[in-house]
Amino acid sequence: MNPAWRARYELALTATRQAGQLARRYFTATTLDVEQKTDRTPVTIADREAEALLRGVILDAFPDDGFLGEESGDQPGTSGYRWIIDPIDGTKSFIRRIPLWATLVGLEYKGEIIAGIVYMPEMDRLYHALRGEGAYLQDRKLRVSAVEQLDHALLCYSSMRWFLEAGKEAVFLELVRRTDRQRGYGDFYGFVLVAEGAADLMVDHGLSPWDIAALVPIVAEAGGQITDWQGQTTIHSSAVLASNGRLHPAALAVLQGNSTGSSANGHF
Repeated sequence: MNPAWRARYELALTATRQAGQLARRYFTATTLDVEQKTDRTPVTIADREAEALLRGVILDAFPDDGFLGEESGDQPGTSGYRWIIDPIDGTKSFIRRIPLWATLVGLEYKGEIIAGIVYMPEMDRLYHALRGEGAYLQDRKLRVSAVEQLDHALLCYSSMRWFLEAGKEAVFLELVRRTDRQRGYGDFYGFVLVAEGAADLMVDHGLSPWDIAALVPIVAEAGGQITDWQGQTTIHSSAVLASNGRLHPAALAVLQGNSTGSSANGHF
């Protein structure tokens, strides 16, 4: 294994836990002030402080690396490495005291994502992957499901509002009709469920690079596939599909409006 990759990965495992635990102190506080950013999404002091911790720890150790954070923006580097950070993925859950939120850290090298870490402080669950070494929940190696038919699949999604605003409600509902079960496990959580084989598909819309960078290697190293709705592997698309791989072509066909055939049994 490339020692430079390994050194950054090991540091990130520790730093992501630290940032998540810092944010958790605000999650359990009696009151929490919430501000609205210019894009009308919420932000809290927990988001800002967790990202500042990650920025400080990472760039102190690797000052030539680039850093893209949701709250603090893009700082170019010269080493070929770039960190892509979402200090609290699921801020809307966080501010309503729903425990499905996480700290996300992705590592890019020369334009390719090579490592990802997702830490859920409320459940103390650490998902992580380094290219070529597999994906793990804590120390347990992850593997996607073996489901091969859409009408046997469990589909996760984020919020119906994203599909409505993008004018994609028809294809989304067609995918709902063709799958066996659907669950609204939004943000990062549907993606890690695909990686551990608990769900078979995760479809999302309205994403930014920091929402997806950490998840790409976790899904891929677990044997799954994660692309945009055109089938391209990228973190620069707002529309993303993750699957166990076997279901990817059929799900993409539905999302592209190209599928034919009968619907699933309609169980919701």
